[in-house]
Amino acid sequence: MEMTTKTRSKSSQQRVKKIISYVVMSIIGIVLLIPLLWMVFTSLKPMEEIVRYPPTFFPEEINLGNYLETINAFPFWQYAKNTLFITVLVVFGNVLSNSFIAYGFAKLAFPGKNLIFALVLSTMMIPGFVTMIPQYVLFSKIGWVGTYLPLIVPAFFGNAFNIFLMRQFYLSVNNELIEAAKIDGANYLYIWSHLMIPLTKPALITIAINSFNGAWNDFLGPLLYIQNQEKYTLQIGLQVFQNQSTTQWNYLMAGATLVLLPTILLFFLAQRSFIEGMDLTGGSKG
Repeated sequence: MEMTTKTRSKSSQQRVKKIISYVVMSIIGIVLLIPLLWMVFTSLKPMEEIVRYPPTFFPEEINLGNYLETINAFPFWQYAKNTLFITVLVVFGNVLSNSFIAYGFAKLAFPGKNLIFALVLSTMMIPGFVTMIPQYVLFSKIGWVGTYLPLIVPAFFGNAFNIFLMRQFYLSVNNELIEAAKIDGANYLYIWSHLMIPLTKPALITIAINSFNGAWNDFLGPLLYIQNQEKYTLQIGLQVFQNQSTTQWNYLMAGATLVLLPTILLFFLAQRSFIEGMDLTGGSKG
């Protein structure tokens, strides 16, 4: 009887802790969502309501025409096509290069592997602004400034964090599977492409999502290297649109919402795999 009472007391305490944690996380989530909701609601308001004092959070009059006006105000679809072109290649390059490099660090034996891996990880401590000027000088000397190549090609040479993430997942794959594949006559390339990649899909999806967000929302890279207005990305296009005349906040917020929409949809569609992919402990596979 006493054990039953203790058990019920523990379960009720755990239930209360869960409820409190859910309430706290919900409050934090709502607070973090306020700027996003403000942007969306502002994009639906007429300009007269935006400049009104005191300001209103919810739109009194929903004006979906702001989105159409924004799309027609500058070459939105051309810039969207340019951004998508860069983003797709960057995602492909990151998934391909990081998974391939990580496979070597996780499952192949070669002299100095640990030292090289430590050097790769140490590059994460170098701020991007330190390498910005040397990279620009290099790309300028080889004639890449003014093209998309400086934005795309580096993705095919790996990223320290992504390599670390993929290596953790590869280490969780049982070596017996690899040995069995070798006995069947499979080479390293076949093992990587047909065995390792299918077993580490969550990590690959995580890399793809992070790469998509980085390339789609990149402002500084296109600002540095793209000089032709026809090659502008959406981020540069929005900045040019803002500077053309007096800022129309309803149009600007509508453009920002349209640019942000693919990122939000991608995360919601792949959030389960994204969360699994961020589990650096991996988990035994095979």
